[in-house]
Order: sequence, then C-alpha cells, then structure tokens
Amino acid sequence: MNDGSGARGGAYVAQHLDVMAEVVEQVAARIGRTPQHELVYCSRSGAPHIPWLEPDVNDRLEEMAAEGVTSVVMVPIGFVSDHMEVVYDLDTEAMATAEGLGMAAARAGTPGTDPRFVALVRDLLLERAAAERGEVPVRTTVGSLGPGPDLCAVGCCPNPRAPRPAACGVDS
Repeated sequence: MNDGSGARGGAYVAQHLDVMAEVVEQVAARIGRTPQHELVYCSRSGAPHIPWLEPDVNDRLEEMAAEGVTSVVMVPIGFVSDHMEVVYDLDTEAMATAEGLGMAAARAGTPGTDPRFVALVRDLLLERAAAERGEVPVRTTVGSLGPGPDLCAVGCCPNPRAPRPAACGVDS
C-alpha cells in the first residue's frame, strides 16, 4: 500500500515521517532536548498474507525492553480519534505488551474534537472551497512536504486488487 501511495509512491511513510519530525520538534522545544524516537506501526491493513509496514509496535516494544529501554510514549500520529484501532492496538495490546515487559508506557491523545484541530479542518475545507471557485488560497502547512494536491493525479494511489474509480472520478 505504501508503494502505491501518492503520485510517485511512498507517500504514506513519507507523510508519517514528516509528522513524526514535527511532533519531535515540538516535544524537544518543551523539554529542552530531542527525545529518542522512531516510527512503528499498528493496525495492519488488508489480508493476513499481504505484508504490512514494520516494525510492529509490539515487536518493537519487546526489542526495546531487551535493549534496556524502561519507558515509552506512543503517539498515534496516523489517527484523528480514539477509535477501535487506537483503543485496541495501543491502549489494550501495546500497553499489555509493555506491562508484561516491565516497561512504563503512556499514549498521547489524538486530536479528536480539540477546538484547534476542528479549526484546522475548517480552514483546510475553506482553502479547498476557494480553490474550487478558482481562487488561489494561501496554503497553510507545516512540515517539509508542503501542501498536498487538491485532487489526486490520474494513476495516484492505485488499488492493488483491481482498477477502481479514483476520488477525482478518473479510473486508476
């Protein structure tokens, strides 16, 4: 799925790495040092025989405990709310893994209905509406990747199972 994401592939991981860098920068500004950090994955997607991105959070927790790490903070950057993937994969499974390893663990909250997040979504919708009217809106963005396109290009994010209509209405 990552290989087919974005116009040139690899957008899924690239976007997660970019968000992680922003989170680390904000944490470092608050605590006065850059914390040790890495991107790990939960919530595999697709059929069990199709490989998912690695490392898996539980596998990595086991490796970290063997390396002498005694505490972790998990930040679910790919999720906007505390839905079942976050609650089960992190709050249930990963926390149980950490506890079984004697490792202190905490999970950062998701943005959910935080007024700042809601305002951000509103601003993005207004930007998109302005572009649709033919205006050239100022694009609000953070990170190194810049703003994404308003519409997927033909062939962007192909369905690995079979061609399906894309959001822009063009078969990919």
